[in-house]
Amino acid sequence: MENTMAGRLNFKHLRYFWAVAKEGSLARASEVLHVSAPALSVQIQKLEEQLGTPLFDRKGRQLVLNEAGRVALDYAETIFTAGNDLVGTLRGLDPLLGRSVRIGAMATLSRNFQVKFLRPVLDRKDIEIVVRSDGLTALLGELESLQLDVVLVNTPPTISHHVPWLTHLLSEQPVSIVGVPDRVSEDADIDQLLSKEPLILPSTDSSIRNNFDAWLNRRGIRPSIVAEVDDMAMIRLLVRSGIGIAVVPPIVVRDELDSGLLVQARRFDALTERFYAITLKRRFQNPVINTLLENSEISPSVSSGDEP
Repeated sequence: MENTMAGRLNFKHLRYFWAVAKEGSLARASEVLHVSAPALSVQIQKLEEQLGTPLFDRKGRQLVLNEAGRVALDYAETIFTAGNDLVGTLRGLDPLLGRSVRIGAMATLSRNFQVKFLRPVLDRKDIEIVVRSDGLTALLGELESLQLDVVLVNTPPTISHHVPWLTHLLSEQPVSIVGVPDRVSEDADIDQLLSKEPLILPSTDSSIRNNFDAWLNRRGIRPSIVAEVDDMAMIRLLVRSGIGIAVVPPIVVRDELDSGLLVQARRFDALTERFYAITLKRRFQNPVINTLLENSEISPSVSSGDEP
């Protein structure tokens, strides 16, 4: 019985720790909590004893979070946010009031696409938007552990019988050849353009690259590749600099095309890139995510790994 009780987290202590970490000092936290600073200090010490590690480095009168404290703060944020969401959801409060939305996006994904997805809530002052970039495996792990509400990708996850993924097709973008006006014109002969101009391509891990390589092979074209990049933002910068022409979805360079800084030579109607939102089957889905999905260009969802 004693060991069982020792393993239970005291949420009152955790709440006091969270307040001190957020306020930056015992004095300010004590004012917010209406608890004396000495009493608050005792509660923090009890939490540290239970966790078996200090959470703050004490520098004079200041308390500075150490590495363990930052980990504890992340967990506290998740716990208290989930608790607030639970109360609000089950009491039937305004589902968009005071909400946060936690987005995971593959590090290589177009920033323009991410902004387009978030556009319906960007002006909402009552919604906090958190965007995290990483590799697909890491993001899906955080989605599974409920640290994220949705993951934006351009490749759907493989079928899993253990994790209930939902794959939502958001957009299907034709791929284009683009470049600065000195290198590209709208009426350019594509075969000559690709044979003459240096080419900036996505890396071989990209679905765009695989399909484009197959198209080049059918045409018998052997281009001069000046750069292979796995980050669409970097491709955008390189093609703007004029070092070569690039193969990209137009949304990646939308602003440059609209301003005339770049010119689109050709849209490959048979060559597209798909953008997906990955969520989990949940009893209480974040209603902000539902709003974003409903306002996306293409909104039907399909089961894990299935092509729409």
